[in-house]
Amino acid sequence: MIETVADIASTNGELLARLGRGEHPVEGYWLVADRQSAGRGRAGRAWSDGHGNFMGSTVVHLNDRDPQPQTLALVAGVAAHQAVIACAPQLQGLLLKWPNDLLLDEAKLGGILLERHGSSVVIGIGINLVQAPQVPDRRTTSLADHHCDVPRDRFATELAVRLRDAVDRWHYGEWPMLRQQWIARAVPAGSLVSVRDRDQSTITGSFAGIDDDGVALMRLADGTVRAIHAGDIEMVGSNAPRG
Repeated sequence: MIETVADIASTNGELLARLGRGEHPVEGYWLVADRQSAGRGRAGRAWSDGHGNFMGSTVVHLNDRDPQPQTLALVAGVAAHQAVIACAPQLQGLLLKWPNDLLLDEAKLGGILLERHGSSVVIGIGINLVQAPQVPDRRTTSLADHHCDVPRDRFATELAVRLRDAVDRWHYGEWPMLRQQWIARAVPAGSLVSVRDRDQSTITGSFAGIDDDGVALMRLADGTVRAIHAGDIEMVGSNAPRG
């Protein structure tokens, strides 16, 4: 159930367009591109592709009993982490960062983008298998930089299996277990982080995990815990990105 195309503007954009035309891609179907000319990340950021990297999208159809849709970003993160480790078991230092990044030795290895159309959510995943795009103010890396040779099609198959299993469990009420799996793979609680709030001021504190709905928690200097519903949590101190 993996369709591969040589060149496309955006795999997420194509699946959103299909949904808009009334098509209904089944869960477990993937659209994977060799190249993307208009790939994007969260908040409209450009994300340049690299031939040999993984760039693909799939669809989850929501029902009334499902957990909060935003938790799918964390579910996808768990599956992506599992797929990377399955393909490169010697790898060390792979972590998930709320809400949608995979970090390897503090640099961005990949990311996840959720976009909704009606009662369907398109999940786009990009993993730097062979080369890392240059992103302003962010360190990036690839598996090849860490001497891991992972063919794109092998990774695609592994990810498809892992995410299908995770989404099935999510539908069947196992979000609490998936949440714990995300926490076990995430940036450790207590790590110094920062986030920009709605008025663009920067808040700094220690990462305090996620709540039952997948919302990030930050412990401030006065001991209070603030829920972070939107924005990007960034590592600070020794973990800060270096340009």
